[in-house]
Amino acid sequence: MIAIGVIGIAYGFLSGSGERTFANLLLMGYYFTCVCICGIFFCALQYVAQAGWSASILRVPQAFAKVLPIAAVILLVIICAGLFTTHPGLNEEGKQTIISYLYKQWNLKGITTPGDPNYNAVIAGKSGFLNVPFFLIRLIIYLGSYTLLGRMLVKYSNNEDELGGMLNYNKSFKVSVIFLVIFGFTIPLFAFDAIMSLEAHWFSTMFGWYNFAALWVGGLSVITLTIIMLKEKGYLEWVTEDHLHNLGQLMFGFSIFWTYLWFGQFLLTWYANLPEEAAYFYKRWEPEFKPWFWLNIIINFAAPLLVLMSRDSKRAVKVLKVACIILICGHWLDYWQMIMPGTVGPISLHWYNEIGFLEVAVFLGFAGLFIFAMLSALSKFKSLAPKKHPLLEESLHHHI
Repeated sequence: MIAIGVIGIAYGFLSGSGERTFANLLLMGYYFTCVCICGIFFCALQYVAQAGWSASILRVPQAFAKVLPIAAVILLVIICAGLFTTHPGLNEEGKQTIISYLYKQWNLKGITTPGDPNYNAVIAGKSGFLNVPFFLIRLIIYLGSYTLLGRMLVKYSNNEDELGGMLNYNKSFKVSVIFLVIFGFTIPLFAFDAIMSLEAHWFSTMFGWYNFAALWVGGLSVITLTIIMLKEKGYLEWVTEDHLHNLGQLMFGFSIFWTYLWFGQFLLTWYANLPEEAAYFYKRWEPEFKPWFWLNIIINFAAPLLVLMSRDSKRAVKVLKVACIILICGHWLDYWQMIMPGTVGPISLHWYNEIGFLEVAVFLGFAGLFIFAMLSALSKFKSLAPKKHPLLEESLHHHI
């Protein structure tokens, strides 16, 4: 899978599709990072809630946390390359100029200088926030803090296995509280910077929480699928349909929450019909993107609603596995909808050419890298269950 990804990226650059290749790299770098962050969020949430049901499955999201440094570095490299690599293109007025592959709306020479052909008053007004040094510093702070706190949770869990007692559990609780406070304030900003600033004229105060919902549902789907696959291979034999039921409930409930935010953001923009807001959705209603726009809501709302609504479906391994795969692909499409119209724009006259070999290859490459790194991290734990977690017995005898 990694080899296919490398071939796809090389094909993208060599075929002259640099903009499309960078957009796909950003998409998968962001998705990869969000899934790893979700692992830390899952652990922190369980500790703060003092949840017992999940104690026996914490090693899986902890493995996600151990992979975050790799994901964060890859994302930062992609963003830096996209910022500093330029090519001939058109500015907002349609004039020929030199633009960067990513964040070209605000990272343009002379865009904040009155009288320059590239000057833009709207972007100039946002330049105190949208400038390259401050932009990169913020991303490093966000990702660095998540990585540090995630590593601390893993460390305390390992120490707990060796020493027992409540000392390391209490440390994990405190670190989880700190993480959730930092995460709550910064994850919308992370989404604003990495994704929303691709279209710097547009803004939505709901965008950050919409991205959080996508991060949570997408990450939950990967966690659940990983647990199912490990169980099918003979690991995690203590995981029962009751644990899967809880994971299915979270996937179902937060798919509805994602839909609420999607609908709220769209409906308010459509109803107000203000040009500076409506332009975002206008792009996504162009013929090349409109079928994907509606497919996005069908996959991420209608599919989990119909598949996971009943109690039995959440407890059936085969059904839950299909739901996980649907949602993983669905939230890839969700991120694709956020990124492609503002970076690449309409690629061809046929909507079915918008997603092709390049997109599939880059997805497979990053998926392969994640699987390899995550399972390598998981294999380094001495036990696949936190054997001295104070609530482990409750998890092993969990029943609903």
